[in-house]
Amino acid sequence: MSKELTNRIYLDPQELPQQWYNAQADMRPLPPMYHPATLKPLDPSDLTAIFAEELIQQEISRERFIEIPEEVQDFYRVWRATPLCRARNLEKLLDTPAKIYFKYEGDSPTGSHKLNTALPQVYYNKKQGVKRISTETGAGQWACALAVACNKFGLECMVYMVRVSYDGKPYRRIFVQSFDGKIVASPSELTASGRAILAQDPACSGSLGIAISEAVEDAVGREDTRYCLGSVLNHVLMHQTVIGLEAKKQMEKAGAYPDVVIGCVGGGSNFGGIALPYLPDQLAGKKVRLIGVEPTACPTLTRGVYAYDFGDTAKLTPMMKMYTLGHGFIPSGIHAGGLRYHGASALLSQLYHDGRMEARAYNQLDCFQAALDFAHAEMILPAPESSHAVKAAIDEALLAKEQGVEKTILFCLSGHGYFDMSAYENYLSGQLQDVPFSEEALQKSLAELPQVVEA
Repeated sequence: MSKELTNRIYLDPQELPQQWYNAQADMRPLPPMYHPATLKPLDPSDLTAIFAEELIQQEISRERFIEIPEEVQDFYRVWRATPLCRARNLEKLLDTPAKIYFKYEGDSPTGSHKLNTALPQVYYNKKQGVKRISTETGAGQWACALAVACNKFGLECMVYMVRVSYDGKPYRRIFVQSFDGKIVASPSELTASGRAILAQDPACSGSLGIAISEAVEDAVGREDTRYCLGSVLNHVLMHQTVIGLEAKKQMEKAGAYPDVVIGCVGGGSNFGGIALPYLPDQLAGKKVRLIGVEPTACPTLTRGVYAYDFGDTAKLTPMMKMYTLGHGFIPSGIHAGGLRYHGASALLSQLYHDGRMEARAYNQLDCFQAALDFAHAEMILPAPESSHAVKAAIDEALLAKEQGVEKTILFCLSGHGYFDMSAYENYLSGQLQDVPFSEEALQKSLAELPQVVEA
């Protein structure tokens, strides 16, 4: 079939990435992490009670490529490479001269991109002799992926799920339980940090910051347990680069190169996965724009400050320099639960601060409408998180139409929305509302940022 008629582009098994790309090799060194108790620069050995040792080494490595273990590659081959799709029907709907491509991670066994990092994280923990994994989750995609990975490698899985999503997205909770994972609503009565939050507000809707506190407290309290995180950290974004590495090869097969690459941003794993492999191209002089898209209810990059902050509400995690709304900020209960995080990846924060990527924010009503427009054209219902990238891609395509210029757009459709039907029901029935952003809450949260004297 000719390139002109191809809608889905795949890779042969021998073309799959055998290495992850480590973006730190093509960036200036990241600011050091700081110990949450001493407020001094962190030594990597301080993290051994929380993370597997191999993951700690990946976190600080500046080696450009890191080998993907053969056992992980075996699991990747179950569904990878995911397809690169030409959104021809969306192009027709928009009547745009732009070419729109999307990398569809909803083809994974769990319906999102999260399994790309869940498998290696559990693999390294299993290799170290860890028996049990604790974690947090927002909308539940990460919980589903980690439950599957733990089931495959024979580890126990304990999940603290943000309460607003625990109540509103029951199917992902059931999915976790189907793979022998244990999952509770956060804040919970199982941890001291959870009980402290509930004592202040028994009806607290929760946040990723609170759930992270509970999961870290759980891991630190048990010798057989380590903590895994589904976003934010360098090694997590590195694992996700299989998305962009595949996409680059697939775009070559299509005879195209993107002018703009788009992904939604909560902690940063989705955007990092599609966008980071284009950093070497930027350095080589290619003009490719990288756009991260976030919700107006939790606008970390577009409204936050670049400062040291804790990754969790209870201040148990190391402090990183990042764009943050403050560790005490609890976003409104939007349906894109995976984007309700107060901070952004330190790696992406530095790229944004250095002007190597752009950021924009949309409200959830506009995103849901964009998701339905996309679904009517391409017959895939996006996850609420992915709808932010869809909205940005549509805007870029309409801008190309307005300007009368050709443009090639690539975005990551990081998951399908078939476990999010209650959100679409609320939108279609008119019950879904735009969520206002509280400037007062932001300023109160920012006033509580830690006072760190940078080394």
